[in-house]
Amino acid sequence: MGLLKAGIGALGGALADQWREYIYCEALSENVLAVKGQKRTSARGSNTKGTENVISNGSIVAVNEGQCMIIVDQGKVVDLCAEAGEYVYDQSTEPSMLYGGFGKGLLETFKNIGKRFTMGGEAGSDQRVYFFNTKEILGNKYGTPSPVPFRVIDQNIGLDIDIAIRCHGEYSYKITDPMLFYTNVCGNVEGAYTRDRIDSMLKSELMTALQPAFAKISAMGIRYSALPGHTMEIADALNEVLSKKWSELRGISVASFGINAVNASEEDEEMIKNLQRTAVMRDPSMAAATLTTAQADAMRAAASNTATGPMFAFAGMNMAAQTGGVNAGDLYNMAAQQKAAAPTAAPAAAPAKDSWTCSCGHVNTGKFCTECGSKKPEDGWVCSCGAVNKGKFCPECGAKKPAGVPQYKCDKCGWEPEKGVKPPKFCPECGDPFDNGDII
Repeated sequence: MGLLKAGIGALGGALADQWREYIYCEALSENVLAVKGQKRTSARGSNTKGTENVISNGSIVAVNEGQCMIIVDQGKVVDLCAEAGEYVYDQSTEPSMLYGGFGKGLLETFKNIGKRFTMGGEAGSDQRVYFFNTKEILGNKYGTPSPVPFRVIDQNIGLDIDIAIRCHGEYSYKITDPMLFYTNVCGNVEGAYTRDRIDSMLKSELMTALQPAFAKISAMGIRYSALPGHTMEIADALNEVLSKKWSELRGISVASFGINAVNASEEDEEMIKNLQRTAVMRDPSMAAATLTTAQADAMRAAASNTATGPMFAFAGMNMAAQTGGVNAGDLYNMAAQQKAAAPTAAPAAAPAKDSWTCSCGHVNTGKFCTECGSKKPEDGWVCSCGAVNKGKFCPECGAKKPAGVPQYKCDKCGWEPEKGVKPPKFCPECGDPFDNGDII
């Protein structure tokens, strides 16, 4: 009885799995990262007794935009498709007489029946389709529970210190390699793999990587208050730091990183302001202006002193100025001396007396143009045959030297060749061709 039941089960199962399936995936929400594909069945269909996790040869898989599909056969990924549209699976180990030719399908089906009989009437294969959400996963909030070190660099004043900042905002990520995500994260799930199963780990690793990412940003000279304007650089730095754990291990990368607010402690902010304010005093002009302002304020305060009288107040102010040893006049003189000692731009060198301008516009002093290699034009007159001559007759064609070589002038830019020299075909300044209309 067992052999008979196995034979009937093998025949019935093989015939039930002859139908080509249509496998699809409903719209993936932002909370679902991966889900197993579904076979479309309805009351009007006849494909209602097929074996679960068996995909017949010639089955159709529908891939939507923002999705990636992989096919797993016997636990191994055998194919992947990230292009939206219809995908026909024609590499299945489950043959069908309804696809690829009836005769060939019939022969393969009988072989499959024999294989199923040896396994007690059950299918000896497991094939599944998984869909992955490749859209940007938004709405991941983060916040630094404790201050994060940030290096402040200001090349203008030679400032290089470490402070502590707090920041919060949102980031988004994407599945960029579904193969790695399936292999190392979700695996052979039966239902849906949702983001809440991995978000806490991603957030923890992001907070750990935020410190070295900020170090890369601060090395660019970016102030912590300007971080919201450099979110793209921060996202690139985070991907570089997280490449081992996210990209190479899980197939995930940071798509965007947003900062809602970033703050440093009041002590650190006041320290930076004081250092910058003090560094400004290195300029004698700024120091003199500050001292002048302070003296003016002191004079106003002395004039309004009613306790000891303005005369005693001014006397005390003068004594303090003499004790200090520095006055605004000395600082202004120092600034003027520094300005006078500053190097000035060297005047442009005058062209050499024996220089000549080539037809390409380059000025040369040798016999050949260093830009285009043209030979320096010789003194004399240019014959109609193109030869340059110094005598009364051309040695090439015997033509007599004309009474005078016409003088040309470009009618576009006004450039003139040397007197007695025939101009080039084109003006070296503007490129306009020379013709009889340019003769002056």
